[in-house]
Parts: sequence; structure tokens; C-alpha cells
Amino acid sequence: MDAIKRSIHKFGGSSLADATCYRRVLTIISQHTKARDLIVVSAAGKTTNQLLELLQLAEDGDQAASERLIATCEYQTKLIAELLEGALCTQLTSALQDDIHTIGHLLETTLDVYAKNQILAHGEVWSARLLAALLSQSELPANDLDSRLFLTTELAAQPVVDEMVSRQKLDSCLATLTNRVVVTGFIAADTQQRTVTLGRNGSDYSATLLAALVDADQTTIWSDVAGVFSADPRRVKDAELQTKLSLDEAAELARLGSPVLHARTLQPVVESKQHVQLRCSYTPDEGSTQIHRRLPKGKGAKIVTSIDDLHLVDVEFNHDTDYQQQYNQLIALLAQQQLSPICIKRRPTDYKVRFGYTAEIVEFALTALAIYKQQQSNVTAIEHVSGFCMVALVGSGVTDNALQSHQFYQLISEHNLTFVQTGENHLSICAVLQKVVLEPLLKELHTALFKQPRRIGVVLFGKGNIGAGWLSLFAEQMHKVPEQQNVELCLCGVYGSQGGVLDFNGLDAATVLDDFQPESFVWEQLLSNLALHPFDELVIIDITPSEAISYYYPEFAQHGFHLISANKFAGAASSEFYNRVKQSFSDNESHWLYNATVGAGLPIQSSMDMLQHSGDQVTAVSGIFSGTLSWLFQQYDGKIAFSELVEQAWHQGLTEPDPREDLSGKDVQRKLLILSREAGYEMELGDIKLESLVSEDLMSFKVDEFLEHCEALDDKILHMFNKAKKQGLVLRYVASFSSKEGAQVGLEFLEPTHPFANLLPCDNIFSINSHWYRHNPLVIQGPGAGRDVTAGAIQSDLFQLCKLLAR
Repeated sequence: MDAIKRSIHKFGGSSLADATCYRRVLTIISQHTKARDLIVVSAAGKTTNQLLELLQLAEDGDQAASERLIATCEYQTKLIAELLEGALCTQLTSALQDDIHTIGHLLETTLDVYAKNQILAHGEVWSARLLAALLSQSELPANDLDSRLFLTTELAAQPVVDEMVSRQKLDSCLATLTNRVVVTGFIAADTQQRTVTLGRNGSDYSATLLAALVDADQTTIWSDVAGVFSADPRRVKDAELQTKLSLDEAAELARLGSPVLHARTLQPVVESKQHVQLRCSYTPDEGSTQIHRRLPKGKGAKIVTSIDDLHLVDVEFNHDTDYQQQYNQLIALLAQQQLSPICIKRRPTDYKVRFGYTAEIVEFALTALAIYKQQQSNVTAIEHVSGFCMVALVGSGVTDNALQSHQFYQLISEHNLTFVQTGENHLSICAVLQKVVLEPLLKELHTALFKQPRRIGVVLFGKGNIGAGWLSLFAEQMHKVPEQQNVELCLCGVYGSQGGVLDFNGLDAATVLDDFQPESFVWEQLLSNLALHPFDELVIIDITPSEAISYYYPEFAQHGFHLISANKFAGAASSEFYNRVKQSFSDNESHWLYNATVGAGLPIQSSMDMLQHSGDQVTAVSGIFSGTLSWLFQQYDGKIAFSELVEQAWHQGLTEPDPREDLSGKDVQRKLLILSREAGYEMELGDIKLESLVSEDLMSFKVDEFLEHCEALDDKILHMFNKAKKQGLVLRYVASFSSKEGAQVGLEFLEPTHPFANLLPCDNIFSINSHWYRHNPLVIQGPGAGRDVTAGAIQSDLFQLCKLLAR
């Protein structure tokens, strides 16, 4: 078994159509591959079509066959001359001439299927040879490899490769090769070394099969499109790229005859560990479709797909035998020969079944069925009918989306409908129509299904001071989001410490504020209820200080919910849990926004994110991260007891519900950990030195008891204040992280002119150093605590999430 980690890159004929295309592919290979990666190629441009035309002309005895062969030779010679120099150019031109003579000699003989395949194979051989030479000439050493040396199969309508034998042969072929290897797609050989072609989309199939044979993690298929769109972009101009599809969704799309994906291409993917990426070689940096190995999750269709020329094949069974048994036997036969139909209309009472096939496959299917009829007495008639087309919706949850189903049936019912079929895996709805011009219908469907506002449900956890502030703000601002985004927001759940209410028909935020009648709940039951939501997306907003709620974050992600949090516990949890939460949201294509966890409404995390993604590297972060402690030390002058200021701040809602979260420095410590992680550093809470203002004795009290005893803070603070004053300094509670010096949180003496020393009450200040901001740090200052600014930060995250979710 090949133990070297390799990636597979496949380039289609349109990606190699001319010298400019080859040079573009050269750049892609230099930027996206490494030594020993495998590169699969199709025949350049229309070479395969030219060779098929050549075979037809020769078979017809047409003298134009020689002209077709000369034109093909001239096309290949021109490619070589434009791309290669010196000895390489001479060498490949000579090899091409030898091949042309071989083809000419074969054309003079009686051509059997193997001879025809041998001629067709030259297209891929020429592409592999030329690209390998071009890479070597460009100081990217490469070898070309003829896949007939290892891919072993037997001639059939849809050949099935012997993977065990092919893997052993491939290992031998690669054992001595240390460079990139350019492999021919589309072709294989039988046990007698006769050429066998792998059929339609054979090169894509070759690529994913090759990945399975070498245990590759990634296959990238480069073509003239960026991936899978919500509709054919050539027909529906506002079709949008689908950046992610589950493997099951991709397989269903391929089963329905998608021109971008073929069912055979995905067969090796299912049985291996590889991921597949679809990218455009013409615009390699303008998006792609990732096909992920995960369960499909969604609330409706993502894609409208179609077939212009659908053929129906009616099969009638013997009425004297068991219909179900006959049907199962025939389906198994077709699957074995890789001729499974796109759609099926069963008529058990008439002992009939109707199969739908594309024009490319129908003749193979008819041949297989005719042979079966001759061999079996249970098939009494086969009828082939043309003149149909097909339109289908694909996406997880499509069959359960009543609105989309109704819109689909309403639009297709205006045409001559033959039958409708729901996919067995509930990932598609397929309609067969008598043949029509599909563009108008596709545009109507795309607009009706995908251009309608996305319905987004919102559930709030935390109806305290800040939660109430957000509800007020939501009531005022919710109408502005639909004006700017293609979404409809619906507040459907509100939960506080005493319980909550859930109503998918919608809750009025103002009414909830004035008349909140919570009901108790059990978390497991609530999660099950939330999973049944009727919206396109569901957003959880966590404004609680609850560590227990943060433990449910991975489950939120697994249910496909999005999350906006002001709760700091997950962001400051152990690296294991923090990374698990992040990975859960990534794996399930959900979003977790938590800008309100640090600095309330200040753009701290977004600024750091911008630096990180623009090529900079944050090296240090420091400042006053607590609006509460900022207010306390700005107000404290040694004349009023520190404990009195604490009680004032608590009553004004400037502290956490338990002020010791602020006074202990734990809240600041968590914020510093969150920012350090955002800067890309692996850290734990224990890595940050912490100076608490609260003794262990005070930590043992309940909240109301603590407020009665918090005068115990006064002596320490007064002592530190006077010590600083004697030195002409001021006392501030500072957080700092440096990639070189570590992290700490605690009291510091600062010069009165220091930027951290002169803040407005409740202000936070963040000083960010990076490679770009080495000598003059990026400073962000403003209110970092309080009901209104934190509620505003939550609302801002909700607005940003709506932008991400809007189509």
C-alpha cells in the first residue's frame, strides 16, 4: 500500500484547451500541489470528439478521415510548439508523429472495439505527456503515467475496475517515482492489456478512484465551472455557488444526471476517506464547492437541476409471477451494470415499471434490458419513448418543506406533467414533463424557491438586564433587517432563570418584556422541540453568564442551529472543549458569533480577525478590559469607600449579576484568553496570572451576603491607591498578553499620562501590537460595559449573521 500522503488534482479537457490554458494549469499546479501529488488529465479541448469523428468517418469509408487525422495532428503539434522548447519540443513532436502513424495503420484494419478504444486513448496520453514535459521544463519535475499500466477492468457498458489488482499495480508504478505524476484519465486495460475506456465522465471517475487507491485525503476536480450552483448559471443568471454539499446531497444530484457531477465519480468517494473539491481552473480564487463526508442537514432544496432530453423505458413483467420479486431482480441487475435509472414510475397493478434515462445512457440500458428479456421469461415487453424532460429539486429536508413542495407543484402543474417522484432518501423531488423549453420554468422555480426571504427564527436565553435591553432594541430594529437583507426574523423563544416560552408562530418582543409568563423546561426536551422548528434557519442568542448552557453549544451545532453569545465560558473553556465547539460549528456549517464577549459593542475581535486574515500577526494585546473595573478605578479617589462604589455599580447594572465575577478578575482573565486565542495562540486559562481583588473568604458568601461584607475590600484598595499616589502614579486594573512575555491580569501603577490612565467612566481600551503595528499600536477605546452597548453588540452580530445567511 502506498504510504506517502498524496493529493489528487484532475483537469478536464476545457482546462487544457489551448496553450494559455496549459500555462494557467501550470500556475495552479505550482501553487496548489506538492511533490508526489497525482494529476489526472483528460484529452485537451475537443480532442476526444475529433477522434470519435475520425472513427466514424473511417467506418463510413469517407476520405475525409485522413483530413480529420491531419487536423488533429496539427492541433497537437501547435500545442507542443507553443509550450515546449529545444529537446523537449523535438522529443514530443517525434512521439506524436509515431502515434499518428500508429493511428493511421489501425484505421487501415478492421476496427474492433479494442482498436477503437486504443485510438481514443491517445487524447489522454498526449495531454499527460505534454503537461509532464511542461512542468519539468518549468522546474517542477514530473513524470507521465499511462493508467492502462495499473487500472484493470473488463469491457462493459460501464466498466468496473478491479481495485485490489489495480492498487497492487499502482504501488509498483509509483514505487520509484519521486516527482509529481501526471496520469491519464478515462482509460484502463483488461487482463490482456487491451484498452478499455471508462465511459462518460471517465476522467473524473479516474481521479476519485485513484484517490481511493492511494488513500488520498483530498481530490480537487478543476473544470470550467467553480462547482455546483443553485441552478445552471448558463440558464439562470442569478444562480449562486453552493460552497458546501454533503456527500449524500452530491450523490443525489449526480444520480439525477447533473452535468457537473456524475454518480460514478462519487462511488470511490463513498468507500474511501477522501473529500472532494470542485474548482474552476479559469478563476481558481473565486470560490469552490466542497463535498463533505457528513450527514446532510437542511430545511429544503438548495439546487434546481434538470435534464432536457429524458427517455422513458417501459418494462412489462409476466403477470403469472410475483411483481415485487421481478422488480427487485431487475433493479439489482441494472445497479450491477451501473445502469440505475434516474427516475422510476411503478405500476404494480399493471405489472409495469417506467424507467427514466438520459440520452447518453438509454441505449446501454435498452441493450441490457433486451439481453435480460431474452434470458428471462418474466419480462414480456420493452417500450422506448422519447420526448420528455425532467426538473428536480435537491437538498436535505426538501420533501418535508411544505412551502417549497407547494411552490414546486404549482409551477410544474402548468405544464404537461407525466409523473412526480420523491427520492427514497428524501433528498429530492423529481418531475417528468413532456418536452418543453426549460429556461423559463427554471428561472421561475429558482426565483420562487431561492429568492424569497429566508425565514430565521430567534431564541433568546437570558432575560435579565442585558436580555431585556436586547428585546427592546430588537422590537425597535427588527424591521430594518428585512429592509437590508433578504430575510424575515421571527422571535420564537425567550428563556430566563425561571423558565421560558416557545412559540414558532412568533412572540412579540414588547409583550414579552411586559408580560413574561415562563414555563419550566427540561433541556433534552427543549432541544428536541427546537429541532422541529419550521424556519430556514434557527439562531440561539445566549446572553446568560451560565457555564451550564455553554456545555450545550456542540449540540446546538449538531442540530444545525447558529449561535450568538455574550457568554464567555465556551470561549474561555479548556482548549479541548473550545476547539470541540469551534469544530462542531464548522462541521455542521453553522455559525458562532461572539463579538459581545469582549468589549461589548467595540470592534475588537473583528479588528483582530481582519489583521489575521490580511497577512499580519498579532503579537501582543493589553488594556483595561472591564468596564466595571474601569468605572471603579476612574471614580475612586480614596475619599469614598471602594465598597460603596461597588454597590453603586451593581445597582446601576454595570457589574455582572455577581460583582465578584468582575472584582476577582476572572471576567477579565476570560476576555484576555478569548483574545489570545483569536490571535492564534494556544492557551489555557491557567496560563494567565491572575491577581484577584476578592479574598477567598468573600468568595464563600452568597451574592447578597457579599454586598453586606464587601467593605473588607476597602483597606487593600486604599493601601494600593496611596502607594501609587506617593509615586505620582495612578492605580488601574490591567490585562496584558505578549507572545514573548506571557499573560497576566491585575493591578498596575501607571503614569497619569498613560493611555490607560485617562478613560471616560465605563470605557474599555484595547492596545493591539502586530508586525504592522509594532511601534504604534492599534488602539480601540469606548464603552465596554452596560446594558445598551452589549445589547447593541448582540444586535450587530445578528445583523452580520443575517448577511451570512441571506441568499
